[in-house]
Amino acid sequence: MIEVRGLRMRYGSVDVLKGVDFEARRGEVLALLGPNGAGKTTTIEILEGFRMRSAGEVRVLGVDPAQGDERWRARLGVVLQSWRDHGKWKVRELLDNLGRYYAPYSTPDRKRPWAVDDLIETVGLGGQAGKKISSLSGGQRRRMDVAIGIVGRPELLFLDEPTAGFDPQARREFHDLVHRLSDLEDTTILLTTHDLDEAEKLADRILILAGGAIIADGSADALSYRMSTNSEVKWRRDGQRFVHSAPEATRFVRELFEQYGEGVSDLEVRRASLEDAYMALVQQFESGQGGTAAREFKEVKR
Repeated sequence: MIEVRGLRMRYGSVDVLKGVDFEARRGEVLALLGPNGAGKTTTIEILEGFRMRSAGEVRVLGVDPAQGDERWRARLGVVLQSWRDHGKWKVRELLDNLGRYYAPYSTPDRKRPWAVDDLIETVGLGGQAGKKISSLSGGQRRRMDVAIGIVGRPELLFLDEPTAGFDPQARREFHDLVHRLSDLEDTTILLTTHDLDEAEKLADRILILAGGAIIADGSADALSYRMSTNSEVKWRRDGQRFVHSAPEATRFVRELFEQYGEGVSDLEVRRASLEDAYMALVQQFESGQGGTAAREFKEVKR
């Protein structure tokens, strides 16, 4: 669905992207993470065909985005960080109007557009179908952004900070929607987010972009395992709470029970999270240990 090799982008004398390589498979959910200024937005805009690259090979749905036509664009969905147009339209009217543009690009395998009433229910706006967009709350407005992005039943969906402004319930419902799109609609999804917990819950694979290149590529579990040196072990004994950092948690817990037996209670073992792995990788890279980060990346990919 996406193939990127040696992608480079230069603004004036500054190289923002210095050789980005990755791919995405059908039905896969990828999260692109990285510090501010790492080049995430530039990468996404190149994939969407909105920005010309300086060098490298890029194929999206088998097409060079720089040469993508309307039929190619109809296969994509884009949810921007914010969308403030069309406030006077009503929810159902706007989605019905936008959906009509996708009808000529319907195929036997993928009927376009998404049936408007089904779409409205899917994104959780059933009670707002007849309301003007300008009257929607922030969370409802974000759901509308998502509806606009998927009205054409895209094969590839780009999500830029998709749950910004969502309350916990709306966030959970959106996560269910993402899983439905990937599992039932076979939609490939590439999302950017600063919410590492969200990335860990949603993504099949995590890409970490830093210094203009991908420094890590793997599942959240694989990255956490690779970068974790210690696990945190908590337990209670004789009414006191203990916390210990252990490089080999299993061995430590076994020795703990050998020593204290049934005196140990409320045992809890916490391995490194995606956030821990992400911070370690980025700090490692920013401290000048780029070679080490690259080796970690290769090991995780295997």
